[in-house]
Amino acid sequence: MGLLEDRVVLVNGGSQGVGAGVVRAAVGEGATVVFTGRRPEVGEKLTADTGARFVRADLSDPAQARGSVVRTVETYGRVDCLVNAAGLTSRGSLLDTTPELFDQHMAINLKAPFFAMQAAVADMTARSAPGTIVNIGSNCAHGGPPHLAPYSAAKAGLAGLTRNAAHAHRFDRIRINTVNIGWTATEGEDAIQRAFHGAGDDWRERAARSQPMGKLGQVDEIAEFVVFLLSDRSGVVTGSVVDWDQNVFGGQD
Repeated sequence: MGLLEDRVVLVNGGSQGVGAGVVRAAVGEGATVVFTGRRPEVGEKLTADTGARFVRADLSDPAQARGSVVRTVETYGRVDCLVNAAGLTSRGSLLDTTPELFDQHMAINLKAPFFAMQAAVADMTARSAPGTIVNIGSNCAHGGPPHLAPYSAAKAGLAGLTRNAAHAHRFDRIRINTVNIGWTATEGEDAIQRAFHGAGDDWRERAARSQPMGKLGQVDEIAEFVVFLLSDRSGVVTGSVVDWDQNVFGGQD
């Protein structure tokens, strides 16, 4: 049996990048998977590839973030696992971030996970059933580079939210953890590198050579770790914010 056999898993922001990797990994481990995204053509392709169910949603709207859980429950009767994988990484420093950009970061990177978790935990507690939640965070929660000021603020908030919610619902047997990922090779990162940093076609190779392990973070490796945290194999762990990266935070040369 797979690690997620007979589980209903919702992956918010699951149409591409790390989220899509989690969709594939969860399906491979026997789960019934629902995932959200904004682009139907991308979502429908992943549905055709995996058999997972696509729900179109703009997670910047809290009602749609909650609604993703409601629609999953309406379709399958429950939600056992939630993954919050949607992320916005548009650049902005302390000096040039507009209120509009700041609000966009908070809406996607913090408010959407909050209200999706709210709805998922409400379903779990109403059924007196255990559940698991994994939030995709970032090592920028530790501070981040100057050009990711609002992103870093939102991801730091997500780490705090994870600990708060995990503590609040530990006796409900709802385990909530965050995986703070580092620099990862995704479609979204490729677009960001080209749009904001003038990167050429060889940016991945150049970036990989600068990393301790000689490669960027890989989507399938992250997805497998997320599935482990969703599953019973991760035991009692809750309230953990795991730095999934090859750089050691706090280490000095």
